[in-house]
Amino acid sequence: MSIIDIETTRKLREMGAGDLLSALEAQDDVLAGGLAFGERIRLIVDDAYIAFTDTKVTGLIRRAGLRYPNADLRSVDLVDQRGLDRSVLAELATCGFVAAHRNVVLQGFTGSGKSYLASAIAKAACAHRYRAHVIRMPDLAEAWRVAGDRPGGTSKFIKKYAAFTVLVLDEWLLDPPDEPMRAMLLELMKHRHDTGSTIFATQYAKKDWHARLGGGVHADAILDRIVHTAVWINTGQVNMREKAAQDGHASQGMG
Repeated sequence: MSIIDIETTRKLREMGAGDLLSALEAQDDVLAGGLAFGERIRLIVDDAYIAFTDTKVTGLIRRAGLRYPNADLRSVDLVDQRGLDRSVLAELATCGFVAAHRNVVLQGFTGSGKSYLASAIAKAACAHRYRAHVIRMPDLAEAWRVAGDRPGGTSKFIKKYAAFTVLVLDEWLLDPPDEPMRAMLLELMKHRHDTGSTIFATQYAKKDWHARLGGGVHADAILDRIVHTAVWINTGQVNMREKAAQDGHASQGMG
């Protein structure tokens, strides 16, 4: 028998307190009947909070646009063979870099697992209830072009992408950005500097970035807001896409 009446149930539903209602209905009177009132309330709230958190994290993961929704830093393949540092992966999983507003660079050959790792890090951020978003640079460039055709579109674009606590830019510098794109990247990095964390997945080593950003003061200013406190990870030379083909299944390590 429910410990609350129909009218109370209706009010809780109307207030959007579904998780609390479920926790109330699920409490076992036989097991909890001997507990003090405050202790029963604590248990109910704890159960409701767990359900609320699970729902929130699931929503954050769904909206993040992960290329690999099942990515997990705890189950990365061939860690030692790829020269990955387990302690660095474990530290990233804690999302301390997010609280410190540090960037992360995942650099390696095509197929070496950059996109998977980027998704895994973004997913870990969601688990810590940070708002994350993953986007390929060609898609970002197209969104920027479309924004320029709308009144106030460019400022709304910058505001949108600056607001994500963790932003993953996949295929970073795969295509050298043109002048309008470089100006946008500078503005975006200005807004994100010391307020969020950006993850860059790229084939290009740091020494190549300045030239691919067009050189000059724009390149200097963009790099200045990215590289100084970034966590740099070389994803190795193992082609995880080739390994997946040999194994006959979709690999966690593509990208």
